[in-house]
Formats: sequence, structure tokens, C-alpha cells
Amino acid sequence: MTKMTKQLTEKELEKKILEGFAGVASAIGYSPLHGKIIAVLLVKGRPVSLQALARDTGYSASMVSLSLDFLEVLEVVKKIKKTGDRKLYVELHGDLLEILKKAVILRVNKTITDSLNEFNEGKKHLSGLSEAERERAAKTIEVLGTQLERLQGYLNLLSEIQLP
Repeated sequence: MTKMTKQLTEKELEKKILEGFAGVASAIGYSPLHGKIIAVLLVKGRPVSLQALARDTGYSASMVSLSLDFLEVLEVVKKIKKTGDRKLYVELHGDLLEILKKAVILRVNKTITDSLNEFNEGKKHLSGLSEAERERAAKTIEVLGTQLERLQGYLNLLSEIQLP
């Protein structure tokens, strides 16, 4: 018995692409909507209106607008106006791999910074522990902090690497 392969329609393929990009966005700590917006812009290959983005992603125009503001801050997208048209259009801005690299680095750096701040705050609250517990906790915090700082150094190196 042979397996029959199903031919994907263009709409089904587009849906798979959007879901794939939504998964990548989620995996690196961003909203699935951010991934879907990028996917729509890639698939279309041209500026897309806010209304079309809302329709194609399945989200409301207000949710898409909020996500676009964030993606614009990250320099992933650029909002544009067309002469004689009142609609807002959006286009991808920059190289996708560079954008992804930047997003990963920003997310991991924020997590590291938050963790280091929590460790420093935790050091202030060790006084209620016994001396042995206090020493063990302080040493653990020191080791974890050192490793996070080391990771931050690697991220800084990664951010300087030019992609081919």
C-alpha cells in the first residue's frame, strides 16, 4: 500500500508558515502574534495594511497595532504611509536572521539582568538564616551570578558577530 501525498493549497501552506513563525516567536519568549506578523510580511513580500495583517493573522486590529509598535521599537518592521491612501502599511525592515539574532539576545539579556537583580536582592534577605545556611546560600548566589555574567559575556560576543 502506498501513501498518498496531499497537495497543500496556497492557503494551507500560508497557515503552516504563520504557525511556524508563531512557534519560533513563542520559543524565544515573544508573542505568537509577533511571529505571525513577520510571516505575513515575508509571504506577501510587500507592504501590508494594518487591516490585512489583522485579517491574515486572525487577531484584532488593535492587538496587531500594539504588536507592531513593539516590533517597530525592535526595528523589525517599519510603518509607512502611501501617497493618497489613508491606510497604515507595514513592511519588514532589515535582514530576518539579524532580526532574530537581535530578538534572542535582547530576550536572554533581559532574563539574565532580571536574575542578577533578584540574586542581589536575595543577598539582602539572608539575615534570617543560620550562619551555615547563610554561607551556603551566599555561595550559591555567587556561583549562579558568576555563571550568568559569563553567559552575558558570550551573548555580547554573539551580538558582535556579523552574519553571512
